[in-house]
Amino acid sequence: MNIGDAAERSGVSAKMIRYYEEIGLIKMSRRANGYRDYDDNDVSVLQFIRRTRDLGFSLDEVANLLALWRDRRRPSREVKKLASQHIEDLERRMREMRAVVKTLRTLADHCHGDERSECPILDDFASAPAKKASRRRAHA
Repeated sequence: MNIGDAAERSGVSAKMIRYYEEIGLIKMSRRANGYRDYDDNDVSVLQFIRRTRDLGFSLDEVANLLALWRDRRRPSREVKKLASQHIEDLERRMREMRAVVKTLRTLADHCHGDERSECPILDDFASAPAKKASRRRAHA
């Protein structure tokens, strides 16, 4: 099948399929005329990539997961370890995002939001050194 059909069946855009091939995440066979040729297995790989990307795995993590998926003799503990590490990373990022929301909410609550030019939001952005901002995130 051609790239358009593979894209439609897998839910991965043709542009992303080309990108995944370019970075070596996938290898596609080529016809004699040079066109990419996809089969059902390729579509399954693309669906696997799409699902892992939807779950927030990085391209490096996807490559590791693909290798594990292809290795039918791999112990499942390796897969679980990657998933558990990803969960920890997501939870850390969620804590950081909650801290950012808390900071922005506090700043917005202190802004009059009227015709006055003074704005505590902009004042904070201009005066808060990077260390102060990261300390604020760490303590939230």
